[in-house]
Amino acid sequence: MGFESFLGNPQAVKAVREMVASGRVPGALLFTGPEGVGKKTLALMLAKALVCERGGADFCGECAHCRKAEQMFASAREDLGRRRETKESARRVEGLVYFDLQIIEPLTKFILTEQIRQLRAIAYTRPFEFPRRIFILDEAQTIHWQAIDLLLKVLEEPPETTSFILICSNAFELRSTIRSRCMRVAFQPVEKSLIQSLLARVRKLSEPQKALAARVAAGSVARALSFDPADYERRRQPWVDFLEGLARRGGPGAAVDWKLVFDSARALAENRDDFEGTLKVGYSLLSDLLHVLLDPAADAVVNVDLAERLKQWAPKLTLAGIEKLKAGLDQAYRLQIRNVNPQLGFESLGIEMISGHTVETR
Repeated sequence: MGFESFLGNPQAVKAVREMVASGRVPGALLFTGPEGVGKKTLALMLAKALVCERGGADFCGECAHCRKAEQMFASAREDLGRRRETKESARRVEGLVYFDLQIIEPLTKFILTEQIRQLRAIAYTRPFEFPRRIFILDEAQTIHWQAIDLLLKVLEEPPETTSFILICSNAFELRSTIRSRCMRVAFQPVEKSLIQSLLARVRKLSEPQKALAARVAAGSVARALSFDPADYERRRQPWVDFLEGLARRGGPGAAVDWKLVFDSARALAENRDDFEGTLKVGYSLLSDLLHVLLDPAADAVVNVDLAERLKQWAPKLTLAGIEKLKAGLDQAYRLQIRNVNPQLGFESLGIEMISGHTVETR
């Protein structure tokens, strides 16, 4: 138990361990980097290390303080869950109570003004049970604009016994005055090898599935752990059929399989609720095709289980064709907000790729 159990991002771990060992913890920290790489997990670990009875540069997870810290975090999670389920907006912030160690997250789309007001009221009081109070503000970019100035005033004059850890994937979503008052700890995507090792320990996946999960995750541990191979392959299959239909065009003695092209276009448009997810899979395949076409030796292909088919498709689709497909996906993304039927767009894109004639979708 301790920081050694954290996966990846050794520089971030080293930075927080040095803070704990030195006893000099900034009043405000900003953990920033890709989603799912452990920013919140390391923030929770840091909070425990700052109150652990054994001291040093780590935490034991076993002492009374570490156990109490976990109880506080569990209670905070339960309270957040109850408040999110509350339909009456006024009652969502009714009776807010913050512990010495507190997780603060959005109750709606935002971290509400009352949540920050309560933080400010508690921050300047002495901690109740621990020598230090730590507030973890997850998804800090969602702090309501009316609450920003309240938080800023606390960060400008941080209490001696309180530290704030702001967590945000993109630091530039925060106001510059907030960023300037925080010490930044940067996180990077976790290496594929580490993710595959983790999956080997905790998931019952075949070797090809582990390799695929590690690459689809793009450095996100959370995404790798939640990866569902069957669901991914189901979502990907219409793209496979669509690209297969396009790649067959113009081959020696090959007739265009229009049924395959149109059936796959219809399948791609079926899930309107997660159309962006559908497009994301398409972009991933187009990126793989570019890698295969431009740098076959590179180890950058995501859909590794389709490697042989990608090698067959790439020269037939050509660089110009892949660029045209990418432009078509960009257009589909833009048109979704206008409620244009995406099936027509995919069908038009297929016709344009096969015939060479531009078809307008309005």
